[in-house]
Amino acid sequence: MSNRQVRSNLTPLALAIAGIVCGAAAAAQEAPAAAVMHTAEGGIQEVIVTAQRTSGLESKTPVAMSVVDGAALAAAGLDRPSDIGARLPGVAINGAADGLRITIRGVSNADATEKGEPSAAFMMDGIYIARPHGQNLDFLDVDRIEVLRGPQGTLYGRNTTAGVVNVISRAPTARFEGAAGVEMGNHGSRKADAVLNVPVSDAIALRAAVSTNRRDSLLRNGQGTPHTLGQDRDATTGRLSAKFALGSSASLLLRLDRSVQRDNNDVIVPDTNFYQGIETGNPVPYDAGTVARLTNAFVPPNTVPEQGHSRRASTGLGAEFSWDLGPATLHYLGAHRRFDHDFLVNYYYRIVPGFALGVRQDFDGSFEQDSHELRVATNGNGPVSGQAGIYWFREEMAQLATFRDLELIGLPPYYVFPSNPVTSSSRALFGQVTWRALDGLRLTAGARRTEDRKSRYGSTNLQQEQVFNPATDIALPNAAALATGKTTWRLGAEFDLAPSTMAYATVSTGYKSGGFNDGAAPDPTLVYRPETLKAYELGIKTRFWANRAGLNLSAYRYAYDNLQLSGVAMVQGVPRFVTANAGAASVKGVEVEGVLKPVAAGRLSYTLAFTDAHYLAYSPDGVHSWAGYKLDRAPRAVFTLGYEHGFQLRDGVMKAGVFSRSSSESTIGVPSQLLRYRIPGRTETDMRLGYEPAGSPWSVLLRVKNLQNKVEPVTIDSFGMTVPSEPRAVALRVDYRF
Repeated sequence: MSNRQVRSNLTPLALAIAGIVCGAAAAAQEAPAAAVMHTAEGGIQEVIVTAQRTSGLESKTPVAMSVVDGAALAAAGLDRPSDIGARLPGVAINGAADGLRITIRGVSNADATEKGEPSAAFMMDGIYIARPHGQNLDFLDVDRIEVLRGPQGTLYGRNTTAGVVNVISRAPTARFEGAAGVEMGNHGSRKADAVLNVPVSDAIALRAAVSTNRRDSLLRNGQGTPHTLGQDRDATTGRLSAKFALGSSASLLLRLDRSVQRDNNDVIVPDTNFYQGIETGNPVPYDAGTVARLTNAFVPPNTVPEQGHSRRASTGLGAEFSWDLGPATLHYLGAHRRFDHDFLVNYYYRIVPGFALGVRQDFDGSFEQDSHELRVATNGNGPVSGQAGIYWFREEMAQLATFRDLELIGLPPYYVFPSNPVTSSSRALFGQVTWRALDGLRLTAGARRTEDRKSRYGSTNLQQEQVFNPATDIALPNAAALATGKTTWRLGAEFDLAPSTMAYATVSTGYKSGGFNDGAAPDPTLVYRPETLKAYELGIKTRFWANRAGLNLSAYRYAYDNLQLSGVAMVQGVPRFVTANAGAASVKGVEVEGVLKPVAAGRLSYTLAFTDAHYLAYSPDGVHSWAGYKLDRAPRAVFTLGYEHGFQLRDGVMKAGVFSRSSSESTIGVPSQLLRYRIPGRTETDMRLGYEPAGSPWSVLLRVKNLQNKVEPVTIDSFGMTVPSEPRAVALRVDYRF
């Protein structure tokens, strides 16, 4: 089968769905008052979001977005960011070996090193988290997660070419309340969490949350060693929040969080667990059992693996301040964060087709970041509203990466990358204005000017011993500095077709800063250019059938230039991680997200995403053309369907739920090796059953994830190291609330 992308015309589908939506809009227009009544009687509950940096109804927000609330996360057992992508249209969020990998509508990133930048911004309470390996931490006391699809450069800044994932935690309230839960499951899974909210006075409220999450390894060791492997869990997370009312017009919210993960970074298996024919340059998937695919049976010919380990520690202090000045409100958002990571990992390191080495890597790194934003937003419902602000960000990193066991390819016993310091800074001015031109018609224009700087001082060392010796060892300098800048903008129009139906159209741009590879000037491959994107989007959001049904529809088309693609390649006789710009890509698609309440106690949800994402011009090696090939992690069609129902019993309520996701095939490409791995289409189903006695604070929940017990590759790197998805998980949970 050819890997070439088969083109299709999405217009007929878009027109058909638009016809359905127009009919829904007419129904909504017939009975707007009844919708309000049925909301109170069990219709669709409206969700308040801050996607436009001001509070508003999701159904009235002119952005393609999905919202997952904290209760839904807990019920489904979605513990961390890598779990939520399967629930969202056009989104893949994967836990790779080197950190979180976010792909939205085919726009992704593969460089998680200290010099790389993501294509989608990951945020915690509006604070940008720069490093991918500091993003996939356990959720704790989450209010909701807002996932914005498409470039969001005007209001959220750089590195939002693909979109934004914003995890928003619960703030302290004026109500005394608390909760505690425990959970046990297969694979040695055991969890516990607790929350306590205390209103100290009319002006002060405190909230504390803590959790612990442990699990045995999901991988089987077939290497003949006594070591345990990775995909285990050992995490402890805590947060303390304080909210202060500063008079009648100002408030201050402080958050202090700490998370420590002690697990094993040996999370990979060889790609041969999933594919045959890799040595021919055309990997072909083959059928194998789940146990076989989760077994690492690679026996290195050149070394003996050690016991792997990893420790991630993340600490953050954040502040949100708002002051209502009457005509406008002044907002400040700032944080200081530190992330420390050390690990030992054992690689499957294929150097030529059919032959791989065992390589051990030691790593120790520290990452500190500070960010500050000052913003003013108008109040009221006048004909013109707007917001404007300034933003400042700085990150400083120091790390030491040591590779061993590469003597067979001509390297010394220690191949070392010290980097200290690596700095990255960004500053921006931004503003957005909305004009209510006519009754029901709003026009929006916004722009942001971003200036980025980054620098690195380090080296690539060829060492005979663990400690560098100037008399016997060689240090190749890695020294570079780069400044890039871009003005991104957004134009939009939204029109109320009916009181509960809105249509919108936007043109927006995105920007991801350029960077540099290992080496020093005047190396012509040292620097790569910024990645840019221009997006055109049409959307409709409607609530109909007396507010018992809702539908969000979006159709989009991207012009995607200078994609930054990364992988390991041989440079001057040594392996180096190299990022280069691809020529251009085309991305277009249609997304449908809906909810339906056929009865008061039932709720049906569904999503449908069609994506056509492929290269227009790209040659990985200057000889072979990948024009027409699919972009990574962009299946042509994905459909999800979920239903939950509450059954009223004599002494309580039983709630049952099922969720299933079906996806067509997708691709993972490794440009540096000219390899393209086809990920076959699959269906995965989750189920749950819960019971809550009448008038009791207790509840119990039984949950099954991945009922089919099938696994697939999540990521595949240049050496063939493959991170598999997780097998079936069964858990029983008990909660107590007061």
